[in-house]
Amino acid sequence: MNQLRELTEEIGGTVLESVGRAVGKAQERTPLPVDLLESEDAYLAVFDAPDATASDVQVQLSGRTVEVRLDRFRQPREDFEMRFPGRGLTLDGHVTLPPDAAIDGEGATATLAENGTLQVRVPKGEEGTAVEVTDDDGETESEDSDAEDDESESDEVDVDDETA
Repeated sequence: MNQLRELTEEIGGTVLESVGRAVGKAQERTPLPVDLLESEDAYLAVFDAPDATASDVQVQLSGRTVEVRLDRFRQPREDFEMRFPGRGLTLDGHVTLPPDAAIDGEGATATLAENGTLQVRVPKGEEGTAVEVTDDDGETESEDSDAEDDESESDEVDVDDETA
């Protein structure tokens, strides 16, 4: 009878672990929930970033798209054994700003709040702002350009941690 109980517990543990891994993988494939807000001077993308620290978060501004990646670490709990690993460790999300958005990518900031939200603020820029152009000889010139024309530009955004 004792062997049957051990076998049942072993099978149950294996099933729970498999289900937990499947749930975690499904969570990793699901984009992070995000809200996009707009004020007179900026756009604000608010992502859910549960259990993340500033060092877990990467924010990239590619053209008009705000891209976020969380690489979380699951801290082992002393005196506890993992029975159901159901939370995904690598999470991604993105939001694209409106097509007519003129933005200042260099002024973008990201703040990780204590409540588990990541706020990425992207200031609005002026349409037709000067863009530095370098020719083949390495000489620099300036010319006017619409901010949305530069889709290939990518800026990394530093993440501030409000939890400290």
